Amino acid sequence: MQSAADTRRGGFSRVGRLLSNNIIIVGIILLTVAVGIMRKNFFSEANFRNLLSNTAIRFIIAVGVSGCLITRGTDLSAGRVAGLSACLSAILLQRADYVNRFYKGLPELPIVGVLGLVLLVCAVIGAINGAVVAYLKVPPFIATLGMQTLVYGICLVYTGAQPIGSLRADYASIATGYIGTKMISYPAIIAIVVGMYMWFLYNKMRHGKYMYAIGGNESAAEVAGVNVGKSKVTIYMLAAILYGLCGFLLAAKSGGASVNTAQGYELEAIAGCTIGGVSVNGGVGRISGILIGVLVFELLKIALQFLGVKSEFTYVVQGVVIILAVALDIQKYLNKK
Repeated sequence: MQSAADTRRGGFSRVGRLLSNNIIIVGIILLTVAVGIMRKNFFSEANFRNLLSNTAIRFIIAVGVSGCLITRGTDLSAGRVAGLSACLSAILLQRADYVNRFYKGLPELPIVGVLGLVLLVCAVIGAINGAVVAYLKVPPFIATLGMQTLVYGICLVYTGAQPIGSLRADYASIATGYIGTKMISYPAIIAIVVGMYMWFLYNKMRHGKYMYAIGGNESAAEVAGVNVGKSKVTIYMLAAILYGLCGFLLAAKSGGASVNTAQGYELEAIAGCTIGGVSVNGGVGRISGILIGVLVFELLKIALQFLGVKSEFTYVVQGVVIILAVALDIQKYLNKK
């Protein structure tokens, strides 16, 4: 029979493992609490709204990247695809009376139609990514890095490297509107819907079972009858669709777009996923964890801003956090072997 002392030791051991496995999350939360005590406006309604809005958009792109990571892949083109989506959305939804409109004489297009077109373009890009990874056997890092550069070049040529602004009010209101007491924004609602759908897809549908099986052991999954190639194409295509939705919302929120919109978002997405428990070694990851990871990473950025840290040093801190998150994930993987 287990003694009370053994029970206490077991409890302390479990708490210790929980803290060590989530050391980055714990550290950032402690930093946030400290900043909140030092800076009066940190725990304000305006800051909370800003946090929710930023987290919502970045959560959408992070969920897309998560599928690639779970299958032991990655997608470095995520930010550039989101940027292309933002530029396309902004171009097609400029005000009709704007003098320097990109397409002069273009009638006002329905927002849903533009969104559908943009997501279709992104889906094609994702399908190409998946096909190159699955059938040409190009490592995901190289394949998506090449696509990152390719999409950036296409965006530069298409836009002439000019910023696009003067968006229609009905389009901008999608990202700037709130429900009820102006605490929950429309992007937050969209992110919740996306999160619920992706949770169902990952946990209740064949798509998720195949994805985790491929990440756990690709050869075994193939022997078990999983169409690995088709599954990877679907995963990368779905990811790109989510990048497109992210870009669509980002342009509306920013009031415009340029070729540099969403630059570096893929690294933030990978960081959010890794902090939230998605393993770069594949086969592990939950939607709830991704949300926590993205939220915590956004809290870190806001805390650094309130501390008056210069933007260049903010990037240094973010880079260190990304490296630590991946290093800790690899260490946990090695300890289990």
